[in-house]
Amino acid sequence: MGACLALCSLASCASCLCGSAPCLLCGCCPSSNNSTITRLVFSFFLLLGTMVSVIMILPGMETHLRKIPGFCQGGTTIPGIENKANCDVLVGYKSVYRMCFAMTCFFFLFSAIMIRVRSSKDPRAAIQNGFWFFKFLILVGITVGAFFIPDGTFHTVWFYFGVVGSFIFIIIQLILLIDFAHSWNKVWVEKAENSDNKCWFAGLLSFTFLHYALAITAVVLFYVYYTQPDDCTEHKVFISLNLIFCIIISIVSILPKIQEAQPHSGLLQASLISLYTMYVTWSAMTNNPNRKCNPSLLSLVSNISTTVPSGDSTTGQVQWWDAQGIVGLVIFLFCTLYASIRSSSNTQVNKLMQTEESGGSGGGEGVVGEDGIHRALDNEEEGVTYSYSFFHFHLCLASLYIMMTLTNWYQPDTTTQTMQSSMPAVWVKMSSSWLGLGLYLWTLMAPLIFPDRDFS
Repeated sequence: MGACLALCSLASCASCLCGSAPCLLCGCCPSSNNSTITRLVFSFFLLLGTMVSVIMILPGMETHLRKIPGFCQGGTTIPGIENKANCDVLVGYKSVYRMCFAMTCFFFLFSAIMIRVRSSKDPRAAIQNGFWFFKFLILVGITVGAFFIPDGTFHTVWFYFGVVGSFIFIIIQLILLIDFAHSWNKVWVEKAENSDNKCWFAGLLSFTFLHYALAITAVVLFYVYYTQPDDCTEHKVFISLNLIFCIIISIVSILPKIQEAQPHSGLLQASLISLYTMYVTWSAMTNNPNRKCNPSLLSLVSNISTTVPSGDSTTGQVQWWDAQGIVGLVIFLFCTLYASIRSSSNTQVNKLMQTEESGGSGGGEGVVGEDGIHRALDNEEEGVTYSYSFFHFHLCLASLYIMMTLTNWYQPDTTTQTMQSSMPAVWVKMSSSWLGLGLYLWTLMAPLIFPDRDFS
């Protein structure tokens, strides 16, 4: 009897995994929309690949990874660092490169397939919203094949793909944070205005103060620990410029003209963007190869001197993903999940993210098929609520960002000393922070520059 029940359960799971309607999560979320379930499952694929990448660089895994044919036989085969780096270190980095290469190819493939899908009536929508078992097999197959790619110039070329992709993804992260801050501020202000409870205003004020307090504290710590009186000129410029830019966007956000055009703009959004900007600044400075200007967090906590000895010494302990990498992964996780469930009424952000306004045709109860399986409500019969192609492209860029974060933006054709960090990473992150601040400033001023357009 138990065996029969088990077989029936497996049959139900098989119909979910191989069918064209998503029902994997419907048992837990019976009122979820088709579009939300699909994005959550694809995001789970990305997070699963991220977890595997993290495991690959954990201490002790190099022994198992070296068993893969072609991995560090007789020493490293990466051009430019023969006999200069420990093979036990490189196999972790090489594995992360290949794992993230597989995820990038997987999501890019679906991004190309899903171009110009307009509604769930398109035959390709069935591929988007179902057949999860076969999708998982495709991802596993690409991953296995990626580990047999010859070294050659693969890592060097893929490094530059990672730099460009990470630059774009940092911008997308900032756009998502702007959208989150706008939605957060709008919801709390409406609740405060529609009720006599002033706790909502107190909450907005508290979080705004907290964000600014953390940002100011970060600036002070940056000047104390990441600059020197006679050195670190770049850091002084980076910190000062971003501090000035954050002050500018804070002032602009509360100007009477801006408030008139956008009543929901305010200091909450500016404070959150300022705090994120300071994080990106810190992340950029931690990639500076000059250890005098880039003390490790461990040395700061334990008060150990990080003075670099004189001479052309290339020895040093390889630095795995550190504090800023962990914070980056947390922000990445938040933005990925938010991109999967977001439902925004911000027209500007919806245009940038290729999504429709909230409150479409969804919001009903999940349906139960003839087989008794809960299935998500198809809310995209009249039109998709998000661009399938752009969503996959976003996950494609996220895979490249994960690769660069976990490898500390390591450049394969450099020496062991610069294996921990590189100046291109510094400039990529700083330029992305400046472009992100410019985008936020644009969202504030666009309604004034083009008053005939709808920016609500």
